[in-house]
Amino acid sequence: MSSTLAPPSPLSDSSSRPTSLIMPTETPILDQSHLKPGHKASLLSHSQTLELYRQNAKKTNDPDLQFEFAAFMVEASRAMNDEEAKKRDDLVKEGLALLKRLADRGHANSQYYLADCYASAIGTSKNKPDFDKAFPLFVQASKHGHPDAAYRAGVCCEHGWGCRKDFAKALQFFRKSASASHPGAMYRLGIAELKGELGLSKNPRDGVKWLKRAAENANEEFPHALHELSELHEKGVDNVCYVDIEYSVQLLIEAANLNYAPSAFKLGELYEYGKMGCPQDAALSIHYYTIAAQQDHRDACFALTAWYLVGSPGVLPQSDTEAYLWAKRAAEKGLPKAEYAVGYFTEVGIGVKKDQSEANMWYRRAAEHGDKRAQQRLKGAPVDEKKPKKDDCVIS
Repeated sequence: MSSTLAPPSPLSDSSSRPTSLIMPTETPILDQSHLKPGHKASLLSHSQTLELYRQNAKKTNDPDLQFEFAAFMVEASRAMNDEEAKKRDDLVKEGLALLKRLADRGHANSQYYLADCYASAIGTSKNKPDFDKAFPLFVQASKHGHPDAAYRAGVCCEHGWGCRKDFAKALQFFRKSASASHPGAMYRLGIAELKGELGLSKNPRDGVKWLKRAAENANEEFPHALHELSELHEKGVDNVCYVDIEYSVQLLIEAANLNYAPSAFKLGELYEYGKMGCPQDAALSIHYYTIAAQQDHRDACFALTAWYLVGSPGVLPQSDTEAYLWAKRAAEKGLPKAEYAVGYFTEVGIGVKKDQSEANMWYRRAAEHGDKRAQQRLKGAPVDEKKPKKDDCVIS
């Protein structure tokens, strides 16, 4: 494990666009199998790549190859900064124009990708999501057997995005997607059966069946069923799901390995305090807290504050600065106890220069969110300037 766990930049890519677009290599099309564009593509280092795509797209009538070119342009544009706004806009315009032509020809991947662009505010009016354009394209791609499109159409029908709310239609789309083993659709059906949502009556048995299928097909985008099944096996469901603590933990580990923050955070707690059959293990606790914290899970960020206050020999060096930084990151996400802690650290000077006005600002935020200690501090209650211990009320 790295000895430095400084907060990384917040993750910003939450779209469902493809993260890798692999190009075919048939001749006489120029060989471009070495190209791996995606959400991290940068036009600054890919100008020749872009031109190669453009040349190949003009040489072929293959819609799949043309789609890859269009998608590459859109993804490359997302890596460009504001100083390249015109180039970025031109790329988006060219890419979307090609996608529209392909979509009109019934190309399912283009229909879905174009719909996702509209839903993600790419190439839309005022840079706002446009579900009036996205929803019909999701439906069209769904008719061509695109599982992701069927799932997204179901979500639109459930929430009334680009269409009126219609739970019956949402279920139709979810079931169509689930029939192709889409983990998101199977998870949604499972929760609906468990809780009696989308107009369904509660049916825990069928709900658990859907969740098991979703868990078997879980991926980084849809790991949710693993966590939900873990919760069910921890507590049990009469005549449906038996209590199995060891299996519950294993499901959490599988979800955490897919970078699911809630599961990683829970494992951090289990290994910190030795719960659910897990041994107390500082290294594993910090490892799982870090997985969650790197995704801005505010409680996990604050848990790292506690670890950095005292450190762990051979695992994590003690660092007041890191403790402050992680507390601030949690506070910026609106966690009241973290807001109070940042105020305390700033008032006393733990990991940061003393600044009473800054401390009061954080105390006010915490007080507004109901933190009683912050309310007392603002009334002038004395502060204990001793450095807090890991389990002190300052960070609890």
